[in-house]
Amino acid sequence: MTKRVLVIMGSVRAGRHCPSIAQWVSEVGREKTALTIEIIDLAEWSLPMDDEPGIPALGLYKHPHSKAWSEKVAQADGIVFVTPQYNWGYPAALKNAIDHCYLEWKGKPLMIVTYGGHGGGKCAAQLHQVAEGLKMRPVSPMPAITLSDAIIRENAPLDDATFAAALSPVQDGWAALAESLSSST
Repeated sequence: MTKRVLVIMGSVRAGRHCPSIAQWVSEVGREKTALTIEIIDLAEWSLPMDDEPGIPALGLYKHPHSKAWSEKVAQADGIVFVTPQYNWGYPAALKNAIDHCYLEWKGKPLMIVTYGGHGGGKCAAQLHQVAEGLKMRPVSPMPAITLSDAIIRENAPLDDATFAAALSPVQDGWAALAESLSSST
């Protein structure tokens, strides 16, 4: 049976590069593995901040959007977060999406792909810590895609050189995720 992986876009900001980067990361995954890959755009999910009356660890969701998000995450065998590094951390929309669930994340292998002017290592470290707290299984490497100042400040298009520099770590990340999924029960 083919394993299902959700590639979750961590940015909802206007003018974001996340859709292009998530698409590229997913294409690399499709070329490198036999996994079923689905891209999730958090901008398409209505997940209001802290609107559930109970704590997610109990899994007793009241709102339809929380139930739908819970079901989507629960159906995945593995997760890939593709996220920018904002101010040395990760976006609030991603934190909110993570915090809407609890048990649904447990035991899932996770690849963290970050991007930004500095690649995103600090963001990846924070996400790694949160993932461990949720009992996820983060894999290495955690690819970090460095964007040029022109891409960030002048909205220059993403170029082949940017993707080429990140290709090997992203391929290695997919291989590690696939291996972790194959060893999952």
